[in-house]
Amino acid sequence: MASRKKCLILGLTVFLWLGLYAQNENQNETCRLLRKFNLTGYVEAENHTVVIGGLFPVHYRTMPTSDSDEEIESPMCEGFNFRGFRWMKTMLHTIKEINERKDILPEHTLGYQIFDNCFSTTKAMESALVFLTGQEEYKPNLRNSTGKYLVGIIGAGRSTMSIAVSRILGDYYIPQVGYASSSPILSDRIQFPNIFRTIPSDKFQSEAIVNLIRHFGWVWVGAIATDDDYGKHGVKSLRKKMELSNLCMAFSETIPKVYSNEKMQIAVNEVKKSTAKVIVLYATDIHLSPFVLEVVHHNITDRTWIASEAWITSALIAKPEYFPYFGGTIGLAVPRSVIPGLKEFLYDVHPSKDPNDLLTIEFWQTAFNCTWPNSSVPYNVDHRVNMTGKEDRLYAMSDQLCTGEEKLEDLKNTYLDTSQLRITNNVKQAVYLIAYAMDLLSRADITEDYRENVACPIIPDFESGKLWNYFRKIKFTTHDGSKIETDFYGDIESGYYEILNWHMDNAGEIAFVKVGEYKFTTSKYELVLPTNSTLFWKTESYRLPESFCTKVCSPGTRRKNRPGQPLCCFDCIPCEDGYVSEKPGQRLCEPCGEDDWSNPQKNKCVPKLVEFLTYEEALGYALVILSIFGALVALAVTVVYVIHRHTPLAKANDQELSFLIQMSLVIMVLSSILFIGKPYNWTCMARQVTLALGFCLCLSSILGKTISLFFAYRISKSKTRLISMHPIFRKLIVLICVVGEIGVCTAYLMLKPPKMVKNIEPQNVKIIFECNEGSIQFLCSIFAFDVLLALLCFLTTFVARKLPDNYYEGKCITFGMLVFFIVWISFVPAYLSTKGKFKVAVEIFAILASSYGLLGCLFLPKCFIILLRPKMNTDETVGGRVPTVDRSIQLTSTSVSSELNNTTVSTLLDE
Repeated sequence: MASRKKCLILGLTVFLWLGLYAQNENQNETCRLLRKFNLTGYVEAENHTVVIGGLFPVHYRTMPTSDSDEEIESPMCEGFNFRGFRWMKTMLHTIKEINERKDILPEHTLGYQIFDNCFSTTKAMESALVFLTGQEEYKPNLRNSTGKYLVGIIGAGRSTMSIAVSRILGDYYIPQVGYASSSPILSDRIQFPNIFRTIPSDKFQSEAIVNLIRHFGWVWVGAIATDDDYGKHGVKSLRKKMELSNLCMAFSETIPKVYSNEKMQIAVNEVKKSTAKVIVLYATDIHLSPFVLEVVHHNITDRTWIASEAWITSALIAKPEYFPYFGGTIGLAVPRSVIPGLKEFLYDVHPSKDPNDLLTIEFWQTAFNCTWPNSSVPYNVDHRVNMTGKEDRLYAMSDQLCTGEEKLEDLKNTYLDTSQLRITNNVKQAVYLIAYAMDLLSRADITEDYRENVACPIIPDFESGKLWNYFRKIKFTTHDGSKIETDFYGDIESGYYEILNWHMDNAGEIAFVKVGEYKFTTSKYELVLPTNSTLFWKTESYRLPESFCTKVCSPGTRRKNRPGQPLCCFDCIPCEDGYVSEKPGQRLCEPCGEDDWSNPQKNKCVPKLVEFLTYEEALGYALVILSIFGALVALAVTVVYVIHRHTPLAKANDQELSFLIQMSLVIMVLSSILFIGKPYNWTCMARQVTLALGFCLCLSSILGKTISLFFAYRISKSKTRLISMHPIFRKLIVLICVVGEIGVCTAYLMLKPPKMVKNIEPQNVKIIFECNEGSIQFLCSIFAFDVLLALLCFLTTFVARKLPDNYYEGKCITFGMLVFFIVWISFVPAYLSTKGKFKVAVEIFAILASSYGLLGCLFLPKCFIILLRPKMNTDETVGGRVPTVDRSIQLTSTSVSSELNNTTVSTLLDE
């Protein structure tokens, strides 16, 4: 309420001045100011051409004023700021240096009027009004109380104060050069056309902080800012750039400018409860000081702080007693510089030189803890806030008098510390910026873009707005070789930040160790952090801290965002089968290629297991053995038949067909070997065709035999004349069947042949090498013909199974065909229910089982008689010759005889 009342009062004051001015013009009446502002500072305008104004925070704050509405008071200041006093002295030193130079404004000299703004917007605005009118007049005359022309202002410190001052000075086109005002809003030429800066805009600082966060792998970062333009706009810019970089701001709290225990506790509690271990502090050192005390009070030691340039090197914060809580702080700072002659100028200060120099007297009293004789200036005025939220105010006069013999060399404070001249150097460059613009104006030297609209001015009588054109695109080289160049918006176009890290030196003091740089221009940037930089982290392990809402997902998992939460808060979901994430933190799992599959960890694609029935495995090896053994048995039977080819049993029922059956069985069992091993296109074509032809040859040969038996049975049942079937017809049956099968197989291989394929459908983890049979229609046609032959064989032999004989060949063939059908009927469901190599094994087993069944049923009984019961291998036993006229004798399967023209005919089973 007090601050709001001050602003209202100040606005009312300006309104009254304007009203009085209008009344004086209309009524020609005079008026006077009721009171003067309580301002302190330095003025030197006599014998100088123009005056440069300056605003510096020589005090930390203003004292409270009376809330009475009857009397308006200008507040006093308290809390001496050694750093701000050094900035003020630097301006004096720089003006003195410029006046002594002959290459800048050789025909003119600069005066100054400098005020202490007490780090207060109220005091800054009071000073701005005095710059315009002085304290003796009620209307602006741009010559202030010195009577000299005001060409520009250096200041007014931080962004909030500069913005307030610009609202007043901007209307009168008075240039304002900021040395510490970094808020990006000041680049707005519409709102702030008169502001120029020697400090980089916070748009560069926000970009630098985001790059710093990315460099260290932090993704979950908190932010605390001052409740002013500097902090709010800085965090707003930071948040925007973090979002563009897929980083998350865990929380954003503000530090009140006017101490509020409730608001301060909100900020501290947010820090304590948040999982973010890295926090950006976008605040000025003066406003940050109460928050630091709260951090110490709550013993918060497990956080890493990222500092903005406003407090990274501040002696108010960088105290050894704060190191356990803020040690390892990393942040940005404007470049450090060495200013020749400044140290000596700073030491050249003493109260005895000017009894009216109240700032020097207060400096002396505060520095040496004494009271200057005959001085009314209180020493060591302090203002603290204890942890209970109550204010402790100390207004005291020291009992010890200052002697004047005190030595500045014995002091150790910020004023005399010239090792960290950063903002101090900006003050120097701000003064030079105005000086160089004045020098260009005095020479009428302006860029071609503005020459047509600019009339040659005369110093000191010129409009302030004319000077603006000389600020744009100004270039000059500083004392340390740096180049200063401003753009259209009044910002410096290029530069760099130093990256500092807080260490503790051997003397127990905090050292600002430079660990890198952030170089920038309007179009690009470069973060330089040497790998061997000695970074100190205030963690238990002294290693780089981690800051995350959820730890980055390991390879093999993917991120799944939590609804309603920031992107950095997510769950880690394992990748599905066939998908992998090879890098940490992937949002999506990537599918493996067709020939690859995910490993158990889901972090790498590995070649799929290749499955086919190999010769090396036990199953394949056993089937090969069975195939070879079956072929050897069939060949052994053939050998027996060849050796005993003249015996009745070997010759019975067409010996040549028996040999064809034996050879076809060899082909059938050996064709199963083609199903084993890695399939190729040629093996895919060969194995089905070979199997089909083997079946066709075997079944057609059996059909030739069964037809003979069928005719024998018909003869035995009929009482008619014997019908004989010549052996050549049986051979023709075999030939026709085989040729027809060959024709179909040839068309099959030419039109749509089988080929090797990689089957990944049954099991994704495997690639099954198998044969695509090509045309199912052709394949079905081929084996349907074989099935037809098998049915004919079964039907004909089933009909002839009751032929009386000592050797029942018809029954053996019937049993063999039953075995054949049982095997292949069982094969169908087994084949359809298996996958991969076992599917092939089932087919091989069916081939071998049916082949062994036919081999055993057709030839095992005959071989038993031929080898073990040779006495039974006679015509009488097997079946002899009988006269056909004796119809009382029954025909056998092996001795079907007919007598034609009273001759004896050989049996149907012989040639």
